[in-house]
Formats: sequence, structure tokens, C-alpha cells
Amino acid sequence: QVQLVQSGGGLVQAGDSLRLSCAASGRTFSTYSMAWFRQAPGKEREIVAAISWSGSTYYEKSVKGRFTISKDNAKNTVDLQMNSLKPEDTAVYYCAATDRLTWWTNVYDYWGQGTQVTVSS
Repeated sequence: QVQLVQSGGGLVQAGDSLRLSCAASGRTFSTYSMAWFRQAPGKEREIVAAISWSGSTYYEKSVKGRFTISKDNAKNTVDLQMNSLKPEDTAVYYCAATDRLTWWTNVYDYWGQGTQVTVSS
């Protein structure tokens, strides 16, 4: 069982940066793959970035080069650094964890509470 608590988020202007953090409970955090998802109003939830238990990463096409996911096994945290934010990045962002092998897909088992990111133009 993994419990995830998110922090960060808020209202920023286009071009600004924002960092989201997610703290996980549990002693086996290093064996979990982690991801950040987002859901905009009227849209389906989509995976934004993921990092496997071994450190491999995946980025959704629209954020590649702007967002960076990082995982700190010593601190049991996963962060999402978001640079050059755009209004279309506005959404509720969720961190998630899984011990499945298909870490790059949208099938995750444990979820954070969600945090709003709003980017004004």
C-alpha cells in the first residue's frame, strides 16, 4: 500500500515555471514507478510524465522539453518541474504510483489528492 500526498501548484502566467511534489509513504518506494497525470475540464485524464523504478522516463509529446520528472528514493518523493508553462497546461495534476511493469501507460494503482495548476495568458 502506498499513500501519496501532493504539494505545489497554483496560478502562474504563461512562460513561468512551477514545481509539483509528491511524497509517498511505504518502505518499498524504490520498487515503484511513478507518474504525473493531468485532467483538464471536459477532457479525459492523461499521463504527462512517468519514471520507472529503474529511472527510465516517458513524456507526453506536448510537454517534452518543458517538463522534467525526478524521483528521490532516499526522500520518497517524486517531483515534476514544469517550465515554459502554457495556458493549455491548465489542469488538475495527480501523482500516481504502480508496481506494474507497464509503467508508461495510464494504468496506475495509487493516486494523490490532485492539485490545481492554472496558467493565465
